[in-house]
Amino acid sequence: MYNSNIYNNLRYIHTGVDIWADAGEPVFAMADGEIFGVKDNNNALDYGPTVIVKHDVADRSLYALYGHLSRESIAMLYAGQAVKKGTKLAELGTKAENGGWVPHLHFMISFEEPSDIDMPGVCAPDEVLEISMKYPDPRLVLGPLY
Repeated sequence: MYNSNIYNNLRYIHTGVDIWADAGEPVFAMADGEIFGVKDNNNALDYGPTVIVKHDVADRSLYALYGHLSRESIAMLYAGQAVKKGTKLAELGTKAENGGWVPHLHFMISFEEPSDIDMPGVCAPDEVLEISMKYPDPRLVLGPLY
């Protein structure tokens, strides 16, 4: 599945949650926050159009990555823009614009401020403990999805 060079043939443990839906489906903010950044990670098997939002949850800042979005839906978003819980952030992109993936939302959270509008969506087995300290299980904020 992860056969692109960006995965180094070693990274195959998923660090986020994928929510499968059709292209064009809306993506909503999980909590009040501020857009940290917007970027088109336009590589094969990458996120494509991506938004990271800084959310303050339970007196802690979390950075949430919303990946595989449509280019058109993120065109008017900018760093520093306020978002409210439940408001529409963007829409899911097509396979042609989101890294070649079937349409879905890749959602993950970080305890640390990202250095780029990107987060590691997969990791190698020997990185799981280290990665989970920075990028906790998204079910902490999404609830028990499975």
